[in-house]
Amino acid sequence: MANVLYPKYKQALLNKEHSMATDAIKATLSDGADYIYGAAHTSYATDIPAAAKVAVSGTLLSPTITDGVFDTADFTWTSVTGDQSEQIIVWNDTPTTPTADPLCAFYDTGMTGMPVTPNGGNINVTVNASGWFAL
Repeated sequence: MANVLYPKYKQALLNKEHSMATDAIKATLSDGADYIYGAAHTSYATDIPAAAKVAVSGTLLSPTITDGVFDTADFTWTSVTGDQSEQIIVWNDTPTTPTADPLCAFYDTGMTGMPVTPNGGNINVTVNASGWFAL
């Protein structure tokens, strides 16, 4: 697979159903043995199995949108235990549509330090200098 925005989320963004600047956007460290990306997936609550959710961030801070690029501050997953993880799933924890916890983006390539094997310590995430994604 390659890094991708979930198609239904792109549609919802274009329909002005979400705000990357004000919604509670979060990131989950995910185990690729327990979750395989699907273009039809829409909901963090129902499409991502519990076993795949290795670590969940708080709301990503300092969101910015500049020239179509979505970016946030770097963040830390704290005291992480669980399976080796190869993926990051970005999702919206405050949906403005009836769909519960919409999936935003899926990353499994080009990430420094991945895969990572949790050892009970913190995992620091440096967001790419070019941001999370551009529209």
